[in-house]
Amino acid sequence: MKRFTAGRPSEAGDLIRSELFGLERLEKHAESLAEAQPVTANPRAGRRLDRRLEENGRALFDAYRGVEKAVREERHITPADEWLLDNFFVAEEQIRQVREDLPRGFYRGLPKLGGGPLEGYPRVFGIAWAFVAHTDSRLDREMLLRFLAAYQRVQPLTIGELWAVAIALRIVLIENLRRAADQIAAARRARTKGDALADQLLGVAGQTAVAPELALRGFDSTTLPAAFVVRLVERLRDQDPRVMPALVWLDKNLASAGTSVDQIVHAEHQREVGLNVTVRNIITSMRLVSALDWAKIFEHSSLVDAALRAESDFAAMDFPTRDQYRRAIDQLARGSGHWELDVAQRAIAVASRARASGRAGAPTQAGFLPMGKGRPGFRKGSGLRGPARCVCGRASRPGGFGAFIRAGRGA
Repeated sequence: MKRFTAGRPSEAGDLIRSELFGLERLEKHAESLAEAQPVTANPRAGRRLDRRLEENGRALFDAYRGVEKAVREERHITPADEWLLDNFFVAEEQIRQVREDLPRGFYRGLPKLGGGPLEGYPRVFGIAWAFVAHTDSRLDREMLLRFLAAYQRVQPLTIGELWAVAIALRIVLIENLRRAADQIAAARRARTKGDALADQLLGVAGQTAVAPELALRGFDSTTLPAAFVVRLVERLRDQDPRVMPALVWLDKNLASAGTSVDQIVHAEHQREVGLNVTVRNIITSMRLVSALDWAKIFEHSSLVDAALRAESDFAAMDFPTRDQYRRAIDQLARGSGHWELDVAQRAIAVASRARASGRAGAPTQAGFLPMGKGRPGFRKGSGLRGPARCVCGRASRPGGFGAFIRAGRGA
């Protein structure tokens, strides 16, 4: 008889879940992440996320239908199954929102990672991935703000990246839910096979019981999923003594693999508990992503906003005007290869010198320089190569990433 091992279903991908960090540890990780993440010099040469998103949507729908079928057939389902069944519409809404809010033109302009396992993906996607991994998919507004602030103590994020944080979190949460759904479906298939073998051994529903040596013949060289082992043990324990050889066979082969039935049962129950927590966190976080005021999160996190607030009456302006200022700075930075914060600081310095000179008609507002009549002179004097005219649009309300894209699509 060949040796086998009991393990996780091979077709189930690993969850986006790593060591759980507290706030201070999470901030330190953000700083080291900012130091370690290389950014490619060619942001347009990146890997696409839309295809994976569509694939995830199909996989989640298949998993949802699988749980529905299990319920109709009155089969055993786990708490994670129930979370997926009751909240599939939440995932559908997240996928729809990503499709609406991520035009390919804007995606191509986001800085891309130049190395590591996420090479070619947007840097903000890697940031969201790390945050989700080390919080077990539990989104918390304060922790996110502190994480972004810690990252930017080392490396500033662009205006576009900060607006894209919400959509990046959505994409990563969808990816993680799909991975969880794959594990849920694989475990359900394994339990179904365990039920089928138990039915053969016990002769249920009027069937003639199959002798253990015959029923087990096809499993001698098979790697048995833990869910299969657990379900088989649940069905066979305290049953007809005639099936005891099957349990003896199972004990013997698990021992040869360096484990035992009790260890497998404990590990599988722990896995189920952990998976249930992760799925619950994902669904709760998806709801929170839709509820948060991302315009406020952006303005709290933006280094450009902080610089303009400190040196002008930027904070007293309405949101659409502030957004026009940001778009003007974004366009000049993208056209010149400068950091946006550098452009903002140049505008602040020029406006400050103009105020000090007292010269009549001199541009004394930092925002006037990148977007107003002072733009051509500022652009020329600062060596910036952005468009001569600001194509800034005007957002009617602080609508987050979608409003940022819609109002600035002419850029």
